Amino acid sequence: MLILDGKKVRDFHTGRLVERVRALSSQPTLALFQIGDNRESSIYISQKKKFAESIGARVIHRHFVADASLDEVSRAIEADNVDPGIHGIIIQLPLPRHFDKDALIDVIDPLKDVDGLTTESQRLLAEGNPRFVPATAKAVMFILDFYQIPVAGRRVAVLGRSKLVGLPTSRMLAIAGGEVTVCHSQTPNTREVTRACDIVVVAIGRPELIGADYFKEGVIIVDVGINSVEGGKFETDLPKRRLVGDVDHAAVAPMALAMTPVPGGVGPVTVLSLFDTLVGSAEGLGHHFS
Repeated sequence: MLILDGKKVRDFHTGRLVERVRALSSQPTLALFQIGDNRESSIYISQKKKFAESIGARVIHRHFVADASLDEVSRAIEADNVDPGIHGIIIQLPLPRHFDKDALIDVIDPLKDVDGLTTESQRLLAEGNPRFVPATAKAVMFILDFYQIPVAGRRVAVLGRSKLVGLPTSRMLAIAGGEVTVCHSQTPNTREVTRACDIVVVAIGRPELIGADYFKEGVIIVDVGINSVEGGKFETDLPKRRLVGDVDHAAVAPMALAMTPVPGGVGPVTVLSLFDTLVGSAEGLGHHFS
């Protein structure tokens, strides 16, 4: 089985990003809005800052307290909308409960929406003419492209229909020429669908739920899931945690032609994808694959 190593994809494209940044007359700059102190969000933000530094880009971290008002945060976004030195704006999710996520995201100028989540960005993607694409969906396409896995003319299933991952991924795969079916919790015949598919992308957020009975021999699997579960390598008085995907890798590996690992598959490429989009915005290109 071929391991679709996301670290190799990230490292390959990082070098290209560095060259693109050097060719620009201004430093690609991302305004990142964080509201509250969600621990996982803070970890992800640190990763983004570190990656930005590695390619010569910049992250401006705008951190608000959890009880900040929608109006206060909106005014700050609007200021960045008109600042020519800001090439991209993202809102780190999740938000505190009192925020209307979609309303706040739509404050972002669609021309700076490098997360691809505004209403206009989603409309353009649905129409097959994307300007900006959500980072995880773009990461899936980067991996398939790097390993020269053709999508055109192949049957593809996407498990999960979230606005962040499942739906944009299905649309990107359709744009690439795949015959795409989206399955979700209400789909009555998911196993029948997936067993007929050449490529299956799994993004449901349930640890190791999808087993061998979902796939045919020779399938290509992209496991987007990343779940923290108990059961680490060493037994101690404290429960150890480990990261697993949505697919039961041990059960599925013998029948798969290729599969992304968890961790080390889609995850490393997701941050790269965000900054590929940011650099594209700074270049004036919008959606771009380097």
